[in-house]
Amino acid sequence: MGKKVDGKVLAQNKKASHDYFIEDTYEAGLVLTGTEIKSLRLGRANIGDAFATIRNGEIQIHNMHISPFAQGNRSNPDDPTRTRKLLMHKVQIHKLLGLSKRDGFTIVPLKIYVRNGFAKLLIGLGRGKKEYDKRDTAAKRDAQRDIQRVLREKQKIAR
Repeated sequence: MGKKVDGKVLAQNKKASHDYFIEDTYEAGLVLTGTEIKSLRLGRANIGDAFATIRNGEIQIHNMHISPFAQGNRSNPDDPTRTRKLLMHKVQIHKLLGLSKRDGFTIVPLKIYVRNGFAKLLIGLGRGKKEYDKRDTAAKRDAQRDIQRVLREKQKIAR
């Protein structure tokens, strides 16, 4: 029997790359209850305001919104933004704890996807950007876009 691999991105935090320099990424499993996985597979999740904390050797994610499943039953969770536990190796958690204690570092959720039938959360160790860093990133992106546009126009003229 072959492994089934989905890899479909269910939710993505697009603001994370704008607000943080992502230094390192880790994959964590999600502990879900009831029909939350069905809701996730339908793309009814939002991790824009979510953040992760480490307490008592466990890593948890706060403010991640998973809408209740429409055809759900009584096992639907009442609070869509409840705190959820993440599954990681203890060594990884301790490493993240040490790195996040340093100045300016935080644990940021980047995207949710399904791998081998299990919901996974990609978290990153991010260092906050200053306003001038954001402007610099936007200027580089605009310059690259202009260069690509000019190259495309030259290729059209050459044909």
